[in-house]
Amino acid sequence: MSTELLAPVWTHLTQVQPERAEGIYIYGQDGQRYTDFTCGIGVTNTGHCHPKVVAAVQEQAANMIFSQMNIVISPATILLAEKLNAVTPPAIDRFFFSNSGAEAVEASVKLARQATGRKNIIVMQGSFHGRTHQTMAMTTSKYIYRKDYQPLPGGVFVTPFPYAYFYGWDEEVTVEFCLKQLDLLLHSQTSPSETAAIVVEPVLGEGGYVPAPDGFLQELRKICDEHGILLILDEVQSGFGRTGKMFAYEYAGIEPDIIIMAKGLGSGLPISGIASRADLMNKWTPGTHGGTYGGGSAIAAAGAAATIDVLQDEGLIENAAVMGDYLLGRLNELSVKYPVLGDVRGRGLMIGVEFTDREGNPAADVAKKVLGHCLENNLLLLICGSYQNVMRWIPPLLVTKEQLDEALAIFAAGLAAAE
Repeated sequence: MSTELLAPVWTHLTQVQPERAEGIYIYGQDGQRYTDFTCGIGVTNTGHCHPKVVAAVQEQAANMIFSQMNIVISPATILLAEKLNAVTPPAIDRFFFSNSGAEAVEASVKLARQATGRKNIIVMQGSFHGRTHQTMAMTTSKYIYRKDYQPLPGGVFVTPFPYAYFYGWDEEVTVEFCLKQLDLLLHSQTSPSETAAIVVEPVLGEGGYVPAPDGFLQELRKICDEHGILLILDEVQSGFGRTGKMFAYEYAGIEPDIIIMAKGLGSGLPISGIASRADLMNKWTPGTHGGTYGGGSAIAAAGAAATIDVLQDEGLIENAAVMGDYLLGRLNELSVKYPVLGDVRGRGLMIGVEFTDREGNPAADVAKKVLGHCLENNLLLLICGSYQNVMRWIPPLLVTKEQLDEALAIFAAGLAAAE
């Protein structure tokens, strides 16, 4: 089928048109089977078309498809809120739903501003929070997301993220530097009294798959507590078992004020949300935020509730931790043989491999060659990072050791071919 009627603003990893998908595989109309280690960019955590998610969607579709939140309240949405309430900290007990990650980020900013009476937002260098106008202003991972759309909304300030490999320092030195830069920002550009929130990804997504050190997140929590600033954790890509825990912030032993959720929440259905405390949500003036479809899709809510059940009942979060350790180890072994793999990092099944030359400069050309080899052999991977030199590994959380080994063999052959 021709794709000429589609807007050219989309980029395309492949020209594959799927006939169906199941588990870690996509089956094309061309008769080929593709190993999908992109998960739709971290969306299909339960794998493609998980039977329990499919059954929940089918059952809900037969009863009610849409239930506009301002008119009637879908029981499926209430069920989803109950299931989320069981997997978030006890103090986090209010939920607002929307359709996309960017919408959820916007909601978190609006809530933070109303709840604190402050206007300014601090984000991290390398962050990705979306492509709406507000979220573009908060996104710094790659210039293309902002190109030719300036001027963007104001009141957004950027501070360094502790990306130790980029700076060439150890983790302790990097964290100390970044905290000093944040302190400088609070003394020179936005005072604590006018700063509503700090928004951070616990693992940088588009910025290069860089986990935030636990100590850095713990210090952010202290700084926010000291100044009455809200700490917002953007778990759009790192949430719902992706890192080997339900949410990545759990590694640091902290509690955020607001959690942003999307992607893996719905196993491919368009749903997102934010979670916060009742005392904050109660300051959100009724009618000042909402939308026709926010919380209205009973199908998406039912699929998301089933997704949470699958993640817990089938041990997918635990599998992500075990398989992630295995994958990280195998990739580190390859980095010894192929020094172009300058850094291997990640948590669970959210792993980035950074390609650099002998001088430590980004080797985007090599990454592109290896990706090309993988695509030729029906292995779907993605590249990210400001310099487009980080290969990201995000397979479905039900992946097996044997399936990882098959993918690693293709990847290793690509490395050999690129030498």
